[in-house]
Amino acid sequence: MAGHLPVMLREVLELLAPQRGGHYLDGTFGGGGHSRAILESGPEVRLTALDRDPDAARRAERFREEFGHRFTFYHLEFSQLQTLTEHDYAGALFDLGVSSFQLDEAERGFSFGKPAPTDMRMDPTSGQSAAEFLETAPERDLVHAVRDLGEEQAWRRVCRAIMEARCSGRLSRTDSLAELVSEAIPKRGGKPSRIHPATRTFQGIRMAVNDELGVLERVLPAAFERLAAGGVLAVITFHSLEDRLVKRFFNRLAGRPEHAGDSRPQDERVQFAELLTRRPLAPSEEEIAVNPRSRSAKVRAVRKLAGAPELQPA
Repeated sequence: MAGHLPVMLREVLELLAPQRGGHYLDGTFGGGGHSRAILESGPEVRLTALDRDPDAARRAERFREEFGHRFTFYHLEFSQLQTLTEHDYAGALFDLGVSSFQLDEAERGFSFGKPAPTDMRMDPTSGQSAAEFLETAPERDLVHAVRDLGEEQAWRRVCRAIMEARCSGRLSRTDSLAELVSEAIPKRGGKPSRIHPATRTFQGIRMAVNDELGVLERVLPAAFERLAAGGVLAVITFHSLEDRLVKRFFNRLAGRPEHAGDSRPQDERVQFAELLTRRPLAPSEEEIAVNPRSRSAKVRAVRKLAGAPELQPA
C-alpha cells in the first residue's frame, strides 16, 4: 500500500550507510519499512527498534521470526532510550510524527476522515486521550496546543469554541470536533485551501497529548550519547517546530550558532559532531507523487566525531 511506504528511504540509507556488523537503532519502528531496509543491507547488520504503539509491537513479531537474533524490539517510547544498556550504535534513526498505520486506522482518532473516538494517543493504553484533554485542560494548555503547536491563526475562535463545547459530547468524536473547528474558523474568499480547516488544530492537539516536542528534546542527546565514534544520527521531521528543535541541537553539536540570536564567541563552543546536512534534505518529486504524505518531510543528520568530549546538558 502506497500509504505505508517508508519516507525518504534512499536518503536515509545514504546517510546511515549501514556497514557489515554494524548495530543500528530505529527509534520509531512504525510499520518497519526503514528497519527492514537497514537489516537487508547486509547479512551481519543488527538493529534495535523501539515503539510505544502496541500495534507496532505486534508487527515486530514478524521481524523476530524473519531476522532472528539480528533484530531486537522494545515496546518503549523513544525518550525511554536511556533505560537501555545498549551503546555504540553505528547509526540511529528517528522518523517523527504519526505512522501511516495510525492514520489509516480510524479508531485511533488521529484523522477526521472517518468518524471515531477522539483519542490520538501513540500508546492508547496509557495517558490521557485527546477528548479528555479537550474537556479538562486549563485554557493556557489549550491555547498552547492550538496556537503554538498547531500554529492556527484563528486560535482564539477555536479555543473559545472548544471551551464552550465542553460537556456537549461534540469533543468526543473526530467528525463532530472537526465540524466544530471548521465552524469557528472564518471563511476566506478566493481559492479554497487544499487542507481541511481543522488540520492544524488536530495536529496541535495530537502533539500536546503525546508531548511530542518534549519527547524529542529528551531523546536527541540520549541517542547521540549512545552512538559510537563515527556513528550517524538522522531525524525525519514533518513539522516546522520539530525541524527547528533538531536544527538547533545539531548546530550545537557542530559548534555552530544554534539560532540567529546566539552570539556566543567561537571559543565558548565545543564541537561534538559534523553536519552531514547543512540544509535539510527534502523528498523528491517522484517520491511525493507516489507517497503524498512525504510532502512535508525533512531529514537532517550529524556524524559523531572520534574523541568528542561528553555532551553536557543545554
